[in-house]
Parts: sequence; C-alpha cells; structure tokens
Amino acid sequence: MKRIFTFITTTLALAVLALVGGTLFYGTKTVHDLLGDNQKLKAAISTLVHEDQIGFAKVLRQETRDDQLYTTLRFVETARGDMLKKVLEKEYEIEGDIVHFDTLVVTFSDQAVMDGQARSLYLWRRVYGENQKPSEGFPIETPGTSPERYAGLLRELRLPERQMFWEAIWNLANDPEALRDHGIKAIYGNAVYKRLRPGLIYVFKIGTDGQVYPETVLDM
Repeated sequence: MKRIFTFITTTLALAVLALVGGTLFYGTKTVHDLLGDNQKLKAAISTLVHEDQIGFAKVLRQETRDDQLYTTLRFVETARGDMLKKVLEKEYEIEGDIVHFDTLVVTFSDQAVMDGQARSLYLWRRVYGENQKPSEGFPIETPGTSPERYAGLLRELRLPERQMFWEAIWNLANDPEALRDHGIKAIYGNAVYKRLRPGLIYVFKIGTDGQVYPETVLDM
C-alpha cells in the first residue's frame, strides 16, 4: 500500500501544475524557463499586432420584478483582426442597469515586438452589476484556460507549454517584476462600466494607452 501511495503522489507531482513560491512549475520546467529560453514563444509575441475592437455587448431585455430592475445582456468576444467573427458568446442577467466589464491586460515591452511599438493581450475576466461584489461577478474567460481569441498565437508550442503560459499569466498577475525580466511591462486589471439601455450596442475598444473603453452605437 505504501509503494502504491508513493507511486500515485509522484505521478501527480509530475503531472499537475503547482504554484510554489511565486513560480509556476510544469514537471521540472518553470514559466521563467519558457519565457526566457523558448524562441518560438518570443517569435509569437513579437508578431502581435495592434488591436482595436475586442468585443461588444447588447441588452436583450430589461424587466422589473419585485420592484427591482433586471438587465439581460449578451456579451460577445470578437476575433483578432476580424470584428465580425465571434469567438465567445454568453448571456448574463444582472440586477440593475449599471454593468461592469472586467479585463486583465498584459502589456509587453517595446523590445518584445518587432516594430518597437507596445502590444498587449486582453483577457476578459468577469461581468458584474452595481450591487454585486466583483468577486461575485460572472466569469467570461475561465482562468487557466487558453482564450479562443488567441488560439493561433502559441500554435507552435507544445500543448504543455501553451497551458503553462496561460496559467502563468493568470497566476503571476501580482508578480509583474518577475515577468518584466522576460519582456512583459505590466499586468493589471481594467474595469469599465456603463448604464445599459436596449437599442444600443456597446463596442469595447482599446486606446493607444492600452485602456479598454466602451463606444456606444445604435443597434441597426
């Protein structure tokens, strides 16, 4: 029994990602090894292009129940370079009409991209209402998973390395100095909110400063 237990625990230790002392391990390789030594990853990051639109939201209906207004909305994440292609689509019911949209922004240094211009990754986190705690918000992307929006970015990497990269982005968000050594300038949250109304589309765009903002247009 003791030998079986030892075998199981050893197997799990090699197969499962673990966060130890702020460094993410996959087997014996760390995310710092991946970011520092992997030329394919560096090449993928260097070819990031500036993005403008990263998604949109629209109100499906608003109704009052027990003297409380509820807003049902559809949130859509669009593909890189193709604002008409949907890579994620979800519906949420929010208490009230003021809705917060939360993203995690990963900004790379000028040296990490070919033309010397800053580029970023934008990972949608959650949606929540004015009367909700952010921690009780509804998830958009699932932490630790590979966002469909960036499905082609790391296609040259082996699957364990792709998983390590995205897991590290989520888990090391509070350790920007460690990642800055590997070409990442900053990792920070960006939450914006709007009072939503039917008949409008709220298009989320990226400013030149890396900030997310909603642009309101008519739903034609």
